[in-house]
Amino acid sequence: MGKRRKPSPPGRARMAVMTTALAGGAVLAAGTARAEPVPTLDAVKEQVDRLNEEAEQSIERYNGFQEKQQQLKGEADRIQDKVVRGQEAMNQLRTQLGVVAAEQYRNGGIDPSVRLMLDSDPSAYLARASAQNQVLDSQAALLAQARSEQRRLDQDRTEAAAALAQLDAAGTALAEEKRTIQEKLAKAQALLNRLGAADRAKVNAQETAARASRAAERPAYNGPATGRAAAAVQFAYAQLGKPYVWSATGPAGYDCSGLTGAAWKAADVKLPRVSQDQWKVGQRIARGDLQPGDLVFFYPDIHHVGLYIGDGKMIHAPRTGKNVEVLAIDAMPYVGAVRP
Repeated sequence: MGKRRKPSPPGRARMAVMTTALAGGAVLAAGTARAEPVPTLDAVKEQVDRLNEEAEQSIERYNGFQEKQQQLKGEADRIQDKVVRGQEAMNQLRTQLGVVAAEQYRNGGIDPSVRLMLDSDPSAYLARASAQNQVLDSQAALLAQARSEQRRLDQDRTEAAAALAQLDAAGTALAEEKRTIQEKLAKAQALLNRLGAADRAKVNAQETAARASRAAERPAYNGPATGRAAAAVQFAYAQLGKPYVWSATGPAGYDCSGLTGAAWKAADVKLPRVSQDQWKVGQRIARGDLQPGDLVFFYPDIHHVGLYIGDGKMIHAPRTGKNVEVLAIDAMPYVGAVRP
């Protein structure tokens, strides 16, 4: 039997080819594992719209927390000023009580009957005793006043502490809501970033009427509304094309309730800050009786509001990535209307 030869080790060239092929296969496998399917345009639009709707719900809550925080700050400042004034009054009372107590100490060392017997001028002593009784009465009155002032001061301090605690809680809620908004908007933007520029523009497309209004340089309203309603609608027309900016009330940008509030402010009518509170003011209007200037509300939780302009349309601030536009009120779940 002949000797068996050991197989020759592969040459360097062959080893290089094998290594490259294996590495390439690994890269392909890894790339295949990491690759994510490119979402369709409709799927991205649906997700972006949902995230922005959720963000708008949070934005209206944020606006409410912000308004509450401002109110609480004013109340806390008022109570703290009251505490300072009460402390100053207490300090004055203590000074007066100290003077009375010192005078009483200087004159109260001897029993009054003994002092009367020893006094060379009894009538003068009796006059001084009467004056001292008046001092004692004054001291009693000061003590009563001091006790009352202290009670008020303690109550004010308790109220101030409670107001400051509420202010801290509102600040915490505000920060948490802001974080929620930013997270949702960031997710929406990440989805948009996976699209090309043309598809992103389609997702953020504006209504044709809004584009036409911007091209016409925001025309003034010449419709049937008169008086304050006309002033509100004219203002809204002038804002067409301005960007949606969350929690903004103008003039550079608006969110939904910021726009409606600013429009009616131009008509000398002050509206609450958030859509849910705007829903509670004025007269409820049936859909068939809508007139330009009426506030129109959407979604079961009333987190969106626009300004009706006639012909079944409104001007509203839609969402992040879009501008103030004209939109049919049938485009969203309509809830009702209010006339301020």
